[in-house]
Amino acid sequence: MDKNNTTKVSIFQRRGWVALLALTAAVAWGWAYPLIKLGFDEFGITKEMTASKMLFAGVRFTLSGLIVLAIAKAKGVSLKVNRASGMAYILGYALLNTTIHYAFFYIGLSHSEGARAAILNSLGVFTLVLLACAFFKSDRLTTYKILGCVIGFVGILVLNVGGETGGGFTFMGDGMIILNAMCSAFAGLMTRGLGRHANVFAATGYSLAFGGVMLLLPGLLMGGTLPFITATGVGILFLLICISTLGFTLYNKLLSCNPVGKVAIFNSLIPVVGAVTSCLCLGEPFYWKYAVAALLAMTGIYIINARKG
Repeated sequence: MDKNNTTKVSIFQRRGWVALLALTAAVAWGWAYPLIKLGFDEFGITKEMTASKMLFAGVRFTLSGLIVLAIAKAKGVSLKVNRASGMAYILGYALLNTTIHYAFFYIGLSHSEGARAAILNSLGVFTLVLLACAFFKSDRLTTYKILGCVIGFVGILVLNVGGETGGGFTFMGDGMIILNAMCSAFAGLMTRGLGRHANVFAATGYSLAFGGVMLLLPGLLMGGTLPFITATGVGILFLLICISTLGFTLYNKLLSCNPVGKVAIFNSLIPVVGAVTSCLCLGEPFYWKYAVAALLAMTGIYIINARKG
């Protein structure tokens, strides 16, 4: 009987698979930091070219959404949206989670160092974990959850020890990344409602595609261009599309059927991965603090996921 009950549980709800899939999404998103900077350089997009950044992001997310929808259709997943209110919900989610979120992110990242942006962006992780406790019965605020968040956040702060990634606060850099983090946190709350309006995979595809178009069109209308198009640039853009497709599909599905805090906390690893991959791809120096930050982030993840509630 236990065996039969186990087979009825989706892999997206089994503890081991949840950890593996959430970790996969976090690692994928961590790679986005250096790849976006490399993409800007390869396409010739400078700090002042806001419209071009929106165009670049719009192409990425529009194509990613269309790929998710195509895969869902090929797998026999229904693309139907329940009622007009469901489409309105998905459009609102797309606006917050993709359009506004990534407009802030791309502008902020181009005015900030990769590791510093990753540190500030992690504020959204802990904000979401705590907000979920206020909005969902499945997410109870416990001592272990608070402890896990504190330890994980300390791990993120360790990345900034010594001032190597420091500098003064700037609204176009730090301010935009913080606004992006808050968008991510509140969009995470909305993710739980996607399944009530459509299949989660279809809703993810729609939100990415709609959100991408809402970045793409303003970018074009504002005169945005991709000054240089090279094979390397196209390859980088393709990798970013794959990251969005994989990351959002896994993350949205996991959030829709698990306590938000137990999934979101894995994203505390994103800035660690972002810092390490920036060393690998951008030639930035590696510091011992990255290993310490990774250890603390993993400790926070373990504490939150080792306890029920």
